[in-house]
Amino acid sequence: MNRRFVLAALPLASLLVAAAPKKRVVVPPPPPPPPPLAAVERVALTTELGVIELALDGAHAPISTANFLHYVDSKRFDGISFYRAMHLNWGDQPNGLLQGGLRDPRHLFPPIAHEPTSQTRLSHVAGAISMARNAPGTATADFSIMLSDLTSLDANPASADPEAQAGYAVFGKVTAGMDVVRKIWESPISQTLGEGSMRGQMLEAPVKILTARRLPPLAAP
Repeated sequence: MNRRFVLAALPLASLLVAAAPKKRVVVPPPPPPPPPLAAVERVALTTELGVIELALDGAHAPISTANFLHYVDSKRFDGISFYRAMHLNWGDQPNGLLQGGLRDPRHLFPPIAHEPTSQTRLSHVAGAISMARNAPGTATADFSIMLSDLTSLDANPASADPEAQAGYAVFGKVTAGMDVVRKIWESPISQTLGEGSMRGQMLEAPVKILTARRLPPLAAP
């Protein structure tokens, strides 16, 4: 009897399961695609010492520009810092670069492909913004602003040095706030922070970027 009861109960259990109301699974909509990349994208970096306005060259350096905007739009640049000021003690002054970026690896997006200046036809002139990196193809969120013409950082395909062949990736320029860039660059330098070639180039007190936001495009002439 027990066996017949158990076997007879199986169809009944199946019916109960079938009759139970099914839970509605709500699938969230996919995030909206990023807006199309304009030929010139404008961004404002509001720092502790003032505002720096950038024009990013989406026409000639689309990979680096889109990557920078990805960090801006996700607000991952809010609260990061300018932390390095390289001073070159030769030539006309100011001479060097200012470097900033996101130093917490947990908040980094994947590295991007390298866009050499030999391809983009951009150059490391005063005011240019360029991706910082280790090997080509490792750039993520760190970037540098030139205080002077440093065209030795451009790609030189004729060089025997692979690093010089690749150069660094310029993707825009400062359009307003170079006085702020210089003020940050002139901040006190630590003599002990930094490793290797960066020792003696780190700011004693990094200067925060409070917010990074897109600016409206410029009106057509």
